[in-house]
Amino acid sequence: MPTAKLTRKLVDELQPEAKPYTVWDSELPGFGAVVNPGGRIAFVVDYVAAGRRRRMAIGRYPILTVDQARAQARTEAAKAQLGADPLQDKREAKSRRLGLTVAELCDQYIEAAEAGKVLKRRSKTPKKASTLATDRGRIDRHIKPLLGKALVADLTQRQVQQFVDDVAAGKTATKERSGRPRGVARVTGGAGTAARTVGLLGGILSWGIRQGALASNPALGVERAADKKRDRHLSPDEFRALGKALEGAVAEPWQAVAGIWLLALTGCRLGEIVRLQWSEVDLDAEVLVFGDTKSGRSIRPLGSPAQSILRGLERPKGFAYVLRGVRNPERPYGSLDTALDRITKAAELEGVTAHVLRHSFASVAGDLNYSDGTIGTMLGHKGHSVTSRYTHRLDAVLIAAASKVAGEIEQMMTGQSAKVVAMPRRA
Repeated sequence: MPTAKLTRKLVDELQPEAKPYTVWDSELPGFGAVVNPGGRIAFVVDYVAAGRRRRMAIGRYPILTVDQARAQARTEAAKAQLGADPLQDKREAKSRRLGLTVAELCDQYIEAAEAGKVLKRRSKTPKKASTLATDRGRIDRHIKPLLGKALVADLTQRQVQQFVDDVAAGKTATKERSGRPRGVARVTGGAGTAARTVGLLGGILSWGIRQGALASNPALGVERAADKKRDRHLSPDEFRALGKALEGAVAEPWQAVAGIWLLALTGCRLGEIVRLQWSEVDLDAEVLVFGDTKSGRSIRPLGSPAQSILRGLERPKGFAYVLRGVRNPERPYGSLDTALDRITKAAELEGVTAHVLRHSFASVAGDLNYSDGTIGTMLGHKGHSVTSRYTHRLDAVLIAAASKVAGEIEQMMTGQSAKVVAMPRRA
């Protein structure tokens, strides 16, 4: 880029080009004039703060003279030399002046995410609609009630730590109406909810840093209690208790009983079973073919006990969902989570969720000495895709593994001898 002593005569003679360009001042390093294609000229100053190179706009010419802009640039550069970040200070002052709150930043974040402008950290792809729905729930039920009115620029790590402690203690726990007729959604707290919600809050604040709303992330370094539910898995006695409760659940809809069996025998996520459609069930190939899951398109081996559950269900024409709704059969059965709560309560089991059943499936597979790769494939973990290997039939060894694991779980739940599944040789 060109360098010359910036004077009024030189700046007046600058001509626009097809792309913006900068003329740097030879007298004051970091001070320059940016010429835009439309002919507008603005003064800037470059400096280094916390190891990062920053560029701050000073003002437009001729509103500011060259000498005024140079003096301002010298002042900002001196601040940076003393350890300050003038650009960030300017942004935070604007944030305070506008009174940007945590609630408003959350709204801006969701708006940007819905427009596909917020990418997931690992895959660098936009968030799915289901993920955004979960984010909105955590924002509306936990973040806004406790931190919504706080100014973003003034938010401290101490406030975020108190937020985590309050959510973990159940301060935001409540009941609210769901979208279903006469439906009630229970908002719970706990360590797991606190950990996942502060993770989302940290992501929102990191996004806010990129937007210039704050200088640092006060969610970093906050202590989170371990999520005990994430480590929970059923013991053989608990599997048997769940099986007995299902046997005695005569008052429950068939969708609830079948759905819980499928959760236990497949290791699928709750949403995958709730939204499972008959078009995704291939009993001939012994697989489930999910078009869109948390980790994208996914093909899962379907063990013989789970196949038996599916074969025993009615498959009326014109209805897409395997677990069709009780009142509206054109929609999926949306009460599987609450039915699981009722049945596990009847079994006198605590802390059993759909994720616990998924974790229990993986635990049983581990006890049977299957590798992490095999377990990840059966569960549909990202990075363990079998899509490229699926043509007409999935790998028979994986199907046999799924049958072995599901058979072991079925045996524990029913108290009956499990069928021995022969492990085929690879061709």
